[in-house]
Amino acid sequence: MTDPIFQMSGQKNGDDDGDSSVIVETRTKTKRPPLYKVLLLNDDYTPMEFVVAVLERFFGMSHAQAFEIMLTVHKRGVAVVGVFSHEIAETKVAQVMDFARRHQHPLQCTMEKE
Repeated sequence: MTDPIFQMSGQKNGDDDGDSSVIVETRTKTKRPPLYKVLLLNDDYTPMEFVVAVLERFFGMSHAQAFEIMLTVHKRGVAVVGVFSHEIAETKVAQVMDFARRHQHPLQCTMEKE
């Protein structure tokens, strides 16, 4: 019986030709992609209700979760609203910025490597 990880090379049906080299199966470990934090920044002009609506719409938060994050942004000046792969974080930032501009609000959304 042959172990699936180790196999003697050069052996055929019990015939031993003297070659006893071992072939080792290598297992590659895939590296997880880096993650990025999406940050919402406070300003003195964007209505709190608009920020709550953005959090619900683009980050799938409940009204209560969105309200808590909005208060954090308001009190601390910034809050992490999600952690995503680079492409998803980039898309979320673009969506929020576009939505804010279309509604004439100066809301800022950025991303940074975790």
